[in-house]
Amino acid sequence: MKHSDWIKLSVRLAYENLLNKNGGPFGAVIVKDGKVIGAGVNGVTTLNDPTAHAEVQAIRNACQNLGTSSLNDAVLYTSCEPCPMCLSAAYWSKISKIYYFFTKDDAANIGFDDAHIYDEFSLPYENRTLPSEQIIINVKDYENPFKVWSSNELHANF
Repeated sequence: MKHSDWIKLSVRLAYENLLNKNGGPFGAVIVKDGKVIGAGVNGVTTLNDPTAHAEVQAIRNACQNLGTSSLNDAVLYTSCEPCPMCLSAAYWSKISKIYYFFTKDDAANIGFDDAHIYDEFSLPYENRTLPSEQIIINVKDYENPFKVWSSNELHANF
């Protein structure tokens, strides 16, 4: 199949998601070695989960199907340019390339505007609309999850 075929599939999933009243107008597939290894549709409203975007759902599905958290050499085809969360998930999962149909501007034109999130990333913490602040506490080395992680082999395949 060609890139355009995989994009058509992602758009078809988005359309079917709307027909089935399962969520927003977004669909995604992940392809590796010419086969779909994961698929997802937007389920934010039906699952009451703000992270249930099509791309995240597809990444979750592909990782479960392959039994790994790494999607090296896999390609994400999505009906729309990924939002900041989905783009981050693609980086974390090590997706090799992303193809999309609609742009983030197209999404903004129908009410899915992520510009404010992109803008927030460049602001100092104290100027963001979502406040965040570090709190320092005393933790013994053997109870410190970062020290435990870095001192054993659990993270070797991460």
